[in-house]
Amino acid sequence: MARQMHPVRPTITVTSDDVTVSHDNPETPHAHRPRPYHPAPLAVAHPASGARMNAPAVLPNDGLQAEQLWIQGDGVQLAAYRWGKPNRQTLLLVHGYPDNHEVWLPLVRELAGDFQIIAYDVRGFGASDIPRKRLDYHLEKLANDLEAVIKTLSPEQPVHLVAHDWGSIQAWEAVTEPRIQPLLASYTSISGPCLDHVGHWMRDKLKQKTPRALLQVLGQLLSSWYIALFHTPLLPELTWRLGLDRAWPQLLRKVEGLRNVSISSSQRSDGVHGVKLYRANFIRSLFTPRLRHTQVPVQLIVPTRDRFVRPQLFDQLQHWAPRLQRREVSAGHWQLLAEPQQLAVWLREFTAHIHSDAGSNAAAQRNLAS
Repeated sequence: MARQMHPVRPTITVTSDDVTVSHDNPETPHAHRPRPYHPAPLAVAHPASGARMNAPAVLPNDGLQAEQLWIQGDGVQLAAYRWGKPNRQTLLLVHGYPDNHEVWLPLVRELAGDFQIIAYDVRGFGASDIPRKRLDYHLEKLANDLEAVIKTLSPEQPVHLVAHDWGSIQAWEAVTEPRIQPLLASYTSISGPCLDHVGHWMRDKLKQKTPRALLQVLGQLLSSWYIALFHTPLLPELTWRLGLDRAWPQLLRKVEGLRNVSISSSQRSDGVHGVKLYRANFIRSLFTPRLRHTQVPVQLIVPTRDRFVRPQLFDQLQHWAPRLQRREVSAGHWQLLAEPQQLAVWLREFTAHIHSDAGSNAAAQRNLAS
């Protein structure tokens, strides 16, 4: 039986004079015409009695302990984790399927000395609430959750967003949302396209009617076989419950060539409930794609040996994200686990470049004003 969402935990509103407790939930935006979303303040760092807990977010061998926080999202409570230096620039990490925040721990180990790092369990994963309804996994709600995390944990400073797989897909929804763009200093995307961009890419290729274009579409469809599987009623959930969760680390070792992969503390639950992400979003996004542009600086990391997301899906991205930097790397889908040191180098370089540009622009504006 699927687990229920947790009861609403009291949230602590921090002001300059006192602390007040509230049990209110934020208003849920309309599904088709999103309006500004106002997240509740920072939640209690210790969950209410009976709340389901994930494994402690401790990095092996170096004792780097995370501060666990609860964030009020769009009708759900989200488990968030914070490491590093609070006076530094902030990295916000968003995981994919079937992972939770733990997938980022190797990268956190590399960067905790340079940044404040925040990761959270997406709704339906890890220690966060698990909505039952498919509609509760729509991209709009996922973007609202991301916005709530930023406004709660980095209210004064735009964050550098980093996302992988389904984390990237939902992050694109936020990055292309005008009201959220001012909250973002940059966006690094790994192996996760904007579904609307994919819909337009497929339409364009089919209109060309050339053998090469049709083969590209066919190749991506074959690489995306798992999406059809995830739309099959009951079968994906049954597969996870019959032991795929225990076999998952070994599968990653064989298919992706990864080392030192351990089973997640919530692997079965993440696999079972995460399929709602696909069922709630893929068909409607691919067949009725929207025009989604962004002015946020984007670093696109393209693993050329990705078995699931082919590099050609991003060939038209410059049209949607003009401030684009593309890096191709000979790696598989889970590049963040295979090469956390290399990813850390690229993030340091990209964020330093963004910070330098911002400083140069500010200096130029001061000179013009003088």
